[in-house]
Amino acid sequence: MTESTAVAFPFAAPGHLQPPAEFAALREGQPVRRVALPYGGEGWLVTRYADVKTVLADPRFSRAAAVGADVPRSTPVPAQPDNLLSMDPPEHSRLRRLVASTFTMKNIESWRPRTEQVVADLIDGMRAKGAPVDLVDNFSLPLPVTVICELLGVPAKDRHFFQHFSRVILSTTGATGEQVQAARAELENYLAHHIAEHREQPRTDLLSQLVAARDDQDRLTEAGLVNLGVTILVAGHETTANQISNFVYTLLDTGLWGTLAAHPERLNTAIEELLRYVPLGNGGGLARIATEDVEVGGTLVRAGEAVMAAMASANRDDTAFENADVLDLERTRNPHVAFGFGVHHCLGAQLARMELRVGLGALLTAFPHLAVHEQPSWRVGTLINGPSELSLSW
Repeated sequence: MTESTAVAFPFAAPGHLQPPAEFAALREGQPVRRVALPYGGEGWLVTRYADVKTVLADPRFSRAAAVGADVPRSTPVPAQPDNLLSMDPPEHSRLRRLVASTFTMKNIESWRPRTEQVVADLIDGMRAKGAPVDLVDNFSLPLPVTVICELLGVPAKDRHFFQHFSRVILSTTGATGEQVQAARAELENYLAHHIAEHREQPRTDLLSQLVAARDDQDRLTEAGLVNLGVTILVAGHETTANQISNFVYTLLDTGLWGTLAAHPERLNTAIEELLRYVPLGNGGGLARIATEDVEVGGTLVRAGEAVMAAMASANRDDTAFENADVLDLERTRNPHVAFGFGVHHCLGAQLARMELRVGLGALLTAFPHLAVHEQPSWRVGTLINGPSELSLSW
């Protein structure tokens, strides 16, 4: 097979929390590879660490150019306009500034005491139920849902409602395009209802700040306001919830849970290593369109062609990480790209880190002898890896 012949992507992973074996082979021999995706045709897949960072940071690779176009993708619905993830500077920068102060390290640290209280209550609930307990429903999901709902300004009691629609929106093969669009419309209607409430009775939460940016400062369209709320709500709980479960399972499966429980001073370093080591998704990321001819990794990407940066592959690149396929909880040099890179670096990275540190730290202290009671059931047909149920005992 020649390099110009497209291979089907995404690749099948050897395990639920392992990157596809093809990534290593591509990094070695064909670091920029022609691939064919389930929707939208063909594009280029970039797998080496340095090249991935180039694609994520170079303004010649545009997210905005993918809006409204049938570009290569894993999901049945193309990128949507008025979405923070589908913008380029300066529009992206302007919109991101509206919410950036909420997600600074200083502000996120002010949420730590509330997060600790949520975690303590959830652990008390797990103990009261007694083992075995499903970590997903009793800890991993309610923790980030409660925090993001309180931060944004929507009721956490609605979590089962919007979690269902969030998962449909993130589907790859688990839902049709019509179902994804219907789910998004449901979430938009849900946020529109709360936006109306916040207009009538302004509060101190993020949603009230965004309403003011729309109504008083004319810095947002109404569609942009709703889309930004949906993005924050979905991204603010789905990724962290799944990584909590993924990290717990990985530590238990590798026999490292007890080691980390005995050395809590290693927690922050361990979390960064888990972020690097455990792939959150199928590795392809969102497509970017080359706005001019650009050479990447020795391959000419022509203007108008789509490029996907495989962050899960970059995080296992031996040229960037010594013994990259080894989970080393004491790894100190760890410039991973789990949260992306460049202008689209994850807005909620500091919030996710804080929740992971508080949540995992408390679980390690409370349950140093935690064990998998039954092998987990895994989510399928979705962009994000994670168990749908993780039964644990102690």
